[in-house]
Amino acid sequence: MTSVDRTVRPSFTKSLFAGRIASELVLPFPHMSAAEKARVETVSASAREVLAGYDPLKAEREGWIGDDLVRELGERGLMGLFVSEEYGGLGLGQSAYCRVYEEFGRVDGTLATVMGVHQSIGTKPLHLYGTDDQKARWLPDLASGRKLAAFVLTEPNVGSDAYALETRAERQSDGSWLLNGEKRWIGNGDKDVLTVFAQSDLGHVALIVEKGMDGLSTGPRFETHGLKANHLQRVRFNDVRVPAENLLGEPGDGFRIAVNTLNNGRMSMGTAIAGGMKRFLQLSLEHTEARHQFGRPLADFEMVGDKLAWMTQQIYGIESMSYLTTGLVDRGDTDFALESAMTKVAASDTGWYALNRAVQLHGGEAYMEGHPLSKALRDFRIFPIFEGANDVLRAFVALNGLKTLSEELPDVASLSIGAPGRALGVLAPYVAGRVQRRLRPDRPVGVHPELAKQAAELGDQVSRLRERTEGALRKHGRKVQERQLVQKRLADAASGIYAQTAVLSRASTALQEARVDSDAERRLAVGFCKQSARGVSRQLRALEVNDDRHATELAASTRASGGYDFTL
Repeated sequence: MTSVDRTVRPSFTKSLFAGRIASELVLPFPHMSAAEKARVETVSASAREVLAGYDPLKAEREGWIGDDLVRELGERGLMGLFVSEEYGGLGLGQSAYCRVYEEFGRVDGTLATVMGVHQSIGTKPLHLYGTDDQKARWLPDLASGRKLAAFVLTEPNVGSDAYALETRAERQSDGSWLLNGEKRWIGNGDKDVLTVFAQSDLGHVALIVEKGMDGLSTGPRFETHGLKANHLQRVRFNDVRVPAENLLGEPGDGFRIAVNTLNNGRMSMGTAIAGGMKRFLQLSLEHTEARHQFGRPLADFEMVGDKLAWMTQQIYGIESMSYLTTGLVDRGDTDFALESAMTKVAASDTGWYALNRAVQLHGGEAYMEGHPLSKALRDFRIFPIFEGANDVLRAFVALNGLKTLSEELPDVASLSIGAPGRALGVLAPYVAGRVQRRLRPDRPVGVHPELAKQAAELGDQVSRLRERTEGALRKHGRKVQERQLVQKRLADAASGIYAQTAVLSRASTALQEARVDSDAERRLAVGFCKQSARGVSRQLRALEVNDDRHATELAASTRASGGYDFTL
């Protein structure tokens, strides 16, 4: 029986909230060996060759990417990129997997989603937690594309609060499980191998359910605004008997398996979105160079150039975050949950903003049916919602950071706003520590000297993040768990710091290797860090100066009046 690893591992982002920069985890920037790079390029070229004949609009019209495409991808090993070679996969590491996965995102958001449902979250639980027998039983068919996988978690009454599952699994005397309940919005829900999460008297469980089992039913298929070539199903279980050997991990491991699978899957979304952003930029460049107005190409105008520059800079940032995070996974000795969440949030939000700019640059053309950006508008809007809604992930990042710091401040719980005498004793060490940290903030170690200014500014941001986190703990105490605007600002500040760290790490490697374009990369990194630092400063400042009370009161009055209640 394979069980969930509960080893406590170091976390770069958790350390940030405590005012420390764990440089050894993020510097130098993770890189693949020459042999692995060559293999990735070979696999990527194979993917490009297959996808050259793929028509996203046809797939959208027909409601499926096509069995022929799945079969051809499977024959080339592209349906089992990370699956071990002994089970018919290619055995790629996380970074290599995500680099190939970019090819799907560059071509079509729906295709990337279908591939992600099958591999990033559908097959991944078996890969991570399956026994040798379970892997031998299912992975060969999944890696070849003969069968497709699904990750079955969301329920009609359970979305972000995944712990509160209503689907029940009752253990029988022979060790089997009797499964009852309903799931919805399940990609590949009508396919072959379903990893189903349920509640039981022994805790959460993860069960492998196969197509055709008695009591299993699917449908009707959901009609969606975008991703129309992705099968999104309702799945029902009516006394489905699941054999004992279909249990993943141990009873009680189910929730951790679900969370760890999503942590692994989210970063591939980041790289797929980076691939999509590169396509948006390419289309925008082609259009603005070819389209002439007022006697010159659109690309000559400053407001056009500003959008092109912004997209280039943001792609560099998202790429850096994504592949620093995949490098943490490949290391195998770090906790990457917060980095994965931040990468997903940053990529999905930024990808949407990039798409909006690309559409603006194309004018009315992008709004026409049949244009690739028109289809992308339908597809991309879901990314900030699924695999963890962005606001929920922000709260997840912030609460973990707050918890990390609170464990180093045993006196925080004693602070009471109604007992100012006691508060003075608690605030004294806070003020003293704040002064000390400002005099001697931590600095990232290993950044190239040409980026020393940005490294120093990063250290100052980390110091301020720690101050504001401690300030929030001391001001709100346990009630900080309900202060979601505080959480949002802390999470976005931490995300901006992590993005700058990734960019500095990557650019430092380019400078140290004296690449031909290293100076251009340095300038790009400096520009990104300046922009990101301004955003971090705004978020941290807003923790002290804001209109939260006004917003809270206005929200309450809007709810009380049932909507907008003002007349001319």
